[in-house]
Amino acid sequence: MKYDGVLFDLDGTLWNATEAIAVSWQMALKDAPDIPRPPTVRELEGVMGMTAEQLMKTLFPHITPERGAELFARCCQVENDYLLHYGGRLYEGIEELLAALKGQAFTAIVSNCNEEYAPCFLKAHRLEGFFSDWECSGRTGLPKGENIRLVVERNRLRAPVYVGDTILDYEAAKAAGVPFIHAAYGFGQVEGVPAIGKPLELLELIK
Repeated sequence: MKYDGVLFDLDGTLWNATEAIAVSWQMALKDAPDIPRPPTVRELEGVMGMTAEQLMKTLFPHITPERGAELFARCCQVENDYLLHYGGRLYEGIEELLAALKGQAFTAIVSNCNEEYAPCFLKAHRLEGFFSDWECSGRTGLPKGENIRLVVERNRLRAPVYVGDTILDYEAAKAAGVPFIHAAYGFGQVEGVPAIGKPLELLELIK
């Protein structure tokens, strides 16, 4: 195998949870007078991979950063409770891919999510045994590139690769000095890099 570690983005790479997130945010924002309506599924798809600050500024440009942080914290609490119980939609082949990688390469998640989001993903879909580590901006306060580097260093990986679906993922991998594979079935477009049209195609690229 070309790589000793496969690091995954979460949204748009391992699952699509935007429908569940839209429901949970509708619940969380129903009593917020300064939010005329909750974001749609399509709007949420457009902000996947952003930091909390970028996401709130894009969705609600009329509110202050302080108000955005307050509302984001509220939405995350409701969102995490909802996802823990109902999960999201795993992309077809993800479970088979993870089973094939188990014992063959170190696997981890690096995302710009809140601190409880990745654990909710793992618990809701019973995937804890397939990942050896995870990191996120919500826990470290660091940009994704720094978190990729952090996971690589603390697990002493010599030849890792990062798999993600957006240009932000590509830029983070580049900042970390890690090769990138584009999950083209996700939310974004990245040109000029190795790409997979479905999760199981990853096995052919990394063997």
